[in-house]
Parts: sequence; C-alpha cells; structure tokens
Amino acid sequence: MEQIQLLWQFQQADMEADALESEIKRAPNRLALIKNREFLMEQQSAVKRMEEEVSEMVDRMDVIKDAINRLEEQLSSLQKRVAEAPPASLEQARELSHDAQRMLSGLSSFEQEMRRIQKDAAERDRMEKDIRMKYAKVKMEYDKQKVDYEAEYKEQMKALEEKRRIAQDKTRGIDPSLIERYQIIKQHCTPPVARLIGDQCGGCNMSLPSVTLRNLKAGAQIIECETCGRMIIQM
Repeated sequence: MEQIQLLWQFQQADMEADALESEIKRAPNRLALIKNREFLMEQQSAVKRMEEEVSEMVDRMDVIKDAINRLEEQLSSLQKRVAEAPPASLEQARELSHDAQRMLSGLSSFEQEMRRIQKDAAERDRMEKDIRMKYAKVKMEYDKQKVDYEAEYKEQMKALEEKRRIAQDKTRGIDPSLIERYQIIKQHCTPPVARLIGDQCGGCNMSLPSVTLRNLKAGAQIIECETCGRMIIQM
C-alpha cells in the first residue's frame, strides 16, 4: 500500500481518537464536576480573603483602642490640671479649651471608626456563614458527582486508549518524517492532510497555484497548501 493511502488511513483513525477525546472533555458530568470544583475553590478563596480582612480589622481595632486610651488619659490629665490650677487668663482658657476639643474630636473620630469596623466585621461574619453553608451543600453534591464520574471516566479512557492504539498501529509502514510533519501541521491545522478536489485544497477550499498542480501531475504524491499549510494528497 502506498504511503499516501497509509497516511490517509492513519489520519482517519487519529481523528476518531481526537473526536472521542473532545467528547470526553465535553461530557455533561465532567463539565458539571469542573463547575462545582471551581465554585468550591472560589468560595475557599473568598473565605480566606474574609479571614485576612477580619484579621486586619482586629489589628486596627487594637490600634484604635490604644489610641482611645491615650486620648482619655490625656483628657483626664487635662481636666485634673484645670481643676488644680484654673487658667489665669482668657488666652490660657482658650488654649486649654482648644486642647480639650482636639482630644474630644479625636475620641469621636476613633469611636466612629470602631463602630464602622465592628459593623463591617459583623457583615463579613454573616457572609462567611452564608458561604460555608453553600460550600457544604455544593461539596456534598461534588463528592457524589466525583464518585459517579470516576467510574464513567475509567470506561471512557479505556475506549480512548483503544482508539489511540489503533491509530498508532496504522503508523506502521509510514515514513517517520511524514508522521513528524503530520504532527507539526496538526498543532495549527486539523486535519493535517486534505485531498485534492479539482484544483483546490480539500481543507481550506482555496485554489492551488499552477506550479503546485503541475508538480502533482508530474508525479509528486504529497504537496503542501500554501494557504493553510496542510499536506495535500491525490488519491
């Protein structure tokens, strides 16, 4: 049997194996499993982000508490100082009042921030509980899907391996350089081999240059399409 006929038969078997592999990848059970797996991973990432955010909030609250304590101590010291030594002039009274207002304003600002952080932390805690509930539900579904799919996948892979074996067997008798060229073309063009139909490439349907056609008529069994790069055979 001629090389071109062997190559054509190999391609048919190779394309059948590729078609089955694509079918396996698009299997509804597999796609559903992947979707749930991605959801679970996203929820894990979301919970981790929330935990990190809450940790930052706790650190910030500790800083605010320290700042509030310092301001309260300063305000208490100021009040004690005023009680022990009242201001001797209006200017001193204004300065003391200004210091007190600054401390009170700082306390108010820190307390507002503390309430906001507590509110945000409570909201994240609610969201985290909601995520964990959804996660548990989907995880249960995912575990069942995985068990069912693994049995299905095992059978599918047996069928695919058999088709790959058949395709590999059909490479016998074909020049290794042709198989190598076939695999290179397949990386960007499928199927890699096309028949000559009239004066056109059977892959991309573009007309071939006259010189290429003359080469075929002169006895060349395999040429390459200048448009798509496929190997063109005449059978």
